[in-house]
Amino acid sequence: MSPKVLIRLSLIVNYMVFAVLLNSVGAVILQVQRTFDVSKAEASVLEGFKDLPIAIFSFIVASLLPKVGLKKGMLGALFLVAAICFMMPLMADEFWYFKLLFAAVGISFAVIKVSVFAMIGLVTENTKEHSSLMSTIEGFFMVGVLVGNVFFSLFVNDADPTSRYWLNIYWYLGAMTLAAALLLFWAKINESESKRENTKAWDEFLDMLKLVIKPLVLVFAASAFLFVLIEQSFMTWTPTFYQDVLKVPASMGIQAGAVLAGVLAIGRLLAGVILKKIHWLTFTLSCTFLVGVCVILTLPLTANLPEAIEAITWFNAPFVVYLFPILGLFLAPIYPTINSVVLSALPRYMQSSMSGLIVVFSALGGTTGSIITGHIFEAYGGTNAFYFSLIPIVALCLILILLNRQVKKNVPS
Repeated sequence: MSPKVLIRLSLIVNYMVFAVLLNSVGAVILQVQRTFDVSKAEASVLEGFKDLPIAIFSFIVASLLPKVGLKKGMLGALFLVAAICFMMPLMADEFWYFKLLFAAVGISFAVIKVSVFAMIGLVTENTKEHSSLMSTIEGFFMVGVLVGNVFFSLFVNDADPTSRYWLNIYWYLGAMTLAAALLLFWAKINESESKRENTKAWDEFLDMLKLVIKPLVLVFAASAFLFVLIEQSFMTWTPTFYQDVLKVPASMGIQAGAVLAGVLAIGRLLAGVILKKIHWLTFTLSCTFLVGVCVILTLPLTANLPEAIEAITWFNAPFVVYLFPILGLFLAPIYPTINSVVLSALPRYMQSSMSGLIVVFSALGGTTGSIITGHIFEAYGGTNAFYFSLIPIVALCLILILLNRQVKKNVPS
C-alpha cells in the first residue's frame, strides 16, 4: 500500500470512529430517557456537552496543531477517548457520566476534524480532487453513523427500559478507537506544508481570529451554522421521533437513525462524482430545496397513525417510516461541498486555521439545532419540531447564493 493511500485510509477510519461516537448521541438521548428517567429537555443538553467543547477547543487547537504535529494531536485524542469508553460500563450509573463522555469526545473530535481537514489539503493537488476526497471522507463519516446506530440497537432491551446492558457497547467502542490509533501510527505523513516557519502559535491564533472578519468567512460561517442546525435536528432526534411519533420500538427507532445515516452516506459518495460535472451552487441549492420538499410531503403522513403494536417490525411499519429517511439523500452533499469550496479558496497554510473555524461554526449550529428541537419536541410534539426546520432551510438557500458571490471575489476565474 502506497504512503498516500495509507494516509487517506487512516483519515477515513479515524473519521468513521468519531462518526460512531459523536452520532451515538441520538441513541444515548433515547436510552437515558428510558434508563435514567431523564426528560427530553434535560437529555437535549448532551448535544451541548458534545458540541461546545468542539467549538471551544477548535479555536485553541487550530493554531497549535501545526506546531505540535497533526498526527501527534490525533493520537492523543484517540487515546483519551479509548480510556473514557473503557470506563463507561464500570462507572456510568448517573446522567452526568454521559455529559463527561460527550465532553471528552467533543474535545477529541476538535483535534481530529481540524487535523483531517488540514491533511486533505496535503494529499490533494487541485480543487476538484479536494472536493472529491472531502465528499468521500464525509460519506464514510455517515457510514460510521449507520454502523454505530445499528450496533447500538443490538444492545437495547425493548422489554426492559431500565436495563443497563446497552452500556457494554463501550467495550467495543474503546477497542475500535485503539485500532484506529494503531493505523494512524503506521501512516507516514509529511506535515511541512501545513506549517509556517518563524511564526509563533500566538501569531497563528491571531491570524485565525482575523479570518473571521473576512466577508467570505462570515458568509460561510452562516451557511455552516444553518446547515448543521438542520442536519443535527434530524440526526439527533430521529430515534426519539420514531418511537414517540411513529410508534415504533426503541431499537427500531435507533435503527432508523442508521437508515438515515446510510442514505446520507450514499448522498455524499454520489456527490463526489456529481460535483465533477455540475457547479457547486446549482447542486447545493437544488439539494436544499429538495430537503424542504421532503419535509413538506412526509410530515403530514405522521397524522392519525395507529398505536404501536407489540410485533411492529420493518416489514409491517407505516409507509412514512420508510419515506422519511429519503431527505438524507438531498441533505448529505451540502456540508462537505461548502467546506471544500471555502478551503479551496484559501492558501494551504491557512487551511488548518480555517478548519478550526469550520468546526466551531458547525458545533454551534449542532448544539443550537438539537436544543431548539428538543424543547419544541417536548412542548409541541415531534412533528412540529421537524416542521421548524423549514425556517433555516429557506435561510440556507439565500446564504448559499451570497457564499458563491464571495468565492468568485476570492478565487480567480
